[in-house]
Amino acid sequence: MSYINTKPDLALETIDLRKTYPGRRKTPPMEALKGVSLQIPRGSIFGLLGPNGAGKSTLINIFAGLTRKTSGIARIWDFDIDEAPRQARAAIGVVPQEINMDPFFSPLESLEFQAGFYGVPKRERRSREILEAMGLADKANAYVRELSGGMKRRLLIAKALVHNPPVLVLDEPTAGVDIELRRQLWDYVRELHSRGSTIILTTHYLEEAQELCDQIAIVNHGEVVACERKDDLLKRLDHKTLVIDPVEPLDAVPANLSAYDATLRPDGALAITYQFGRQSVAELIEQVRAANIRINDLQTVEPDLEDVFLALTYNQPDGDDPTAKSA
Repeated sequence: MSYINTKPDLALETIDLRKTYPGRRKTPPMEALKGVSLQIPRGSIFGLLGPNGAGKSTLINIFAGLTRKTSGIARIWDFDIDEAPRQARAAIGVVPQEINMDPFFSPLESLEFQAGFYGVPKRERRSREILEAMGLADKANAYVRELSGGMKRRLLIAKALVHNPPVLVLDEPTAGVDIELRRQLWDYVRELHSRGSTIILTTHYLEEAQELCDQIAIVNHGEVVACERKDDLLKRLDHKTLVIDPVEPLDAVPANLSAYDATLRPDGALAITYQFGRQSVAELIEQVRAANIRINDLQTVEPDLEDVFLALTYNQPDGDDPTAKSA
């Protein structure tokens, strides 16, 4: 297909994308997307994060052709979903969160049917190759209903790959799977990315997003509250935590540390959160020694993606960015 040979700068793009679900009886209309504008670079592993009900699934369903947008522009691989719907759909593969497939088909039959839906000629189909890559070659002719949950999850990814799309959307792909399978899936995702695929990932496992993604957007209440390179996003919070393991266990936070954000952890460690640039580790250690605390070990903990995510999405008044650094 011709789109494979094109290389636009953006894999996906939305401009002021809106979706309002109509009200029913006493239920008022619900605005799921409130003018979402995103630019997802070609070749990236892009994290699309947000709490439940934030609008992520609505956005994905619009790209997948399952939901009609109310207004705005959406492009896949530079194809407008309204002006060139067939090309746009052919350029994307979506792995849904829910496992939904015919239990009486075999994995091989499922892939062959899926390839047929996309008009892939038989001579160009890679069904067995994809099953091999997903570790399902020995189950090619088994009934889908006989597969484990993890195998079904892998089969969903296999189905999304049959037409060789340059963009792959993974909607909670590791939900409910064990650690070993999760690692296998991510290894394959990295392999696909190394071949040039653009990966869009939604996940509630924020440590996965932090490890895999190079750029992240956080959506909350139908709006994009952040869209930055991962490293820049992690720098939004201007604090660190000094964790001190004392030689003798502490019963309470020493009085001279009460002016600091200091707490005792269940393991007996003393944790002091401080703003770097305003306070130094040397100053804190001096105060700890002044309290006659002998230090067995210490470490400095940087904010992680979960800290930023919580700060941006929970209990924040409108217009207040808790991650904005003080002047």
